[in-house]
Amino acid sequence: MPYSFNFDLTNISQSFFKELATMTQSMELHLKVGDVARYIVKKFNVDELTGLNVTDSITLIEDLLTIQTRNLVESDEFDKAESKTLLLPHCSRKYMDHRCKASFEAGSPSFVCAHCSEDCLVNQAVTRGEEMGYDVYVLPGGSCITKIFRENNYDAIVGVACGDEIKLSYQILNEIEKPIKALSLLKNGCAGTTFNMKSLERLL
Repeated sequence: MPYSFNFDLTNISQSFFKELATMTQSMELHLKVGDVARYIVKKFNVDELTGLNVTDSITLIEDLLTIQTRNLVESDEFDKAESKTLLLPHCSRKYMDHRCKASFEAGSPSFVCAHCSEDCLVNQAVTRGEEMGYDVYVLPGGSCITKIFRENNYDAIVGVACGDEIKLSYQILNEIEKPIKALSLLKNGCAGTTFNMKSLERLL
């Protein structure tokens, strides 16, 4: 289920993401995620830089904090896993028309990257994931996850999506009790979405 708003965090300084990670690691138990999110929104003027209202900005940061926290919690079990899969959003492809040479396999269900554009994020992520031994799927939507895990017994999962899709995936995947790491998109939408490749490599 996508957000009711579009966001673009690509213009926010790198110090924002460092602070987010630091706050996640050092978050005191008496602090609520919402309190930390409000602090970060105010400190980095997230609402002004993104054009979002304060409420949507806080929602976005709360989700980022939740995802970061879960990544930390899952880290030990994830590192022990042998068979891993990487789930990527098809909306991060450079092209969403005939210029993208990916084919769609309904049985997977996944787009199969043809590596046609070197500067395509999906191409780069598929290449890196496969180099690191991951089975990689480029998904048209979160609803495909159930079929993939019904037919494959992976020990761990890395997923890239917007925060709302990641939360939905948590609900779906909680039943299989596998360690999950996730990376939130920096920019959402139906096309031209982006994520940080270096952040993905660190998760992998």
